[in-house]
Amino acid sequence: MEKFEWKKAYKQLYFPPAQPVVVEVPPLHFLMIDGHGDPNKEESYQEAVEMLFSLSYTLKFAVKKEQGIDYSVFPLEGLWWVKDMRQFTTDDKASWDWTMMIAQPEAIHEEWIESAKEQVLKKKSDLGAIEKVRFEVYSEGLSVQLMHIGPYSAEGPNVARIHSYIHESGYEISGKHHEIYLSDVRRSAPEKLKTVIRQPICLC
Repeated sequence: MEKFEWKKAYKQLYFPPAQPVVVEVPPLHFLMIDGHGDPNKEESYQEAVEMLFSLSYTLKFAVKKEQGIDYSVFPLEGLWWVKDMRQFTTDDKASWDWTMMIAQPEAIHEEWIESAKEQVLKKKSDLGAIEKVRFEVYSEGLSVQLMHIGPYSAEGPNVARIHSYIHESGYEISGKHHEIYLSDVRRSAPEKLKTVIRQPICLC
């Protein structure tokens, strides 16, 4: 049984350099949950993250057993935005809207996800969070990204670097601020956390 490894298949998307680079992001399938507010204070944020991981791992093991398809679970990702993205900063988190999500291999089917949801409910009985989960394709397209190493609270200068790069290169911001969390925050020191910071762009 060959195992699908997202680290190899999508290396360009998940392991950028520390400097801003332009990348074309293909449409990818995600499990998603929407929310609002400061992720450090909102209980719904932690509930969303826990549900996405529970569902993703339940799905992975069920698909391997029942379908003979093996793969590594993708990392947690987040879309963050405010009404006017020109005013987006990492300071005022209370005003943020967000979508937390975990990518899934193309081979995954909707009915397999519904079955995994039933299995998760038997263990957690968390109807509120699981009802918010949706499965859809997210098409990001042309984007600028870089690798941020350090605590999340120190992302501001790198977000500003990306925005400056976008404007200096003749592009405009066209979508939601995107972060990909490659490190396990429970096991990594803050100064060693690896986060992909991505911003969709256009020649508008």
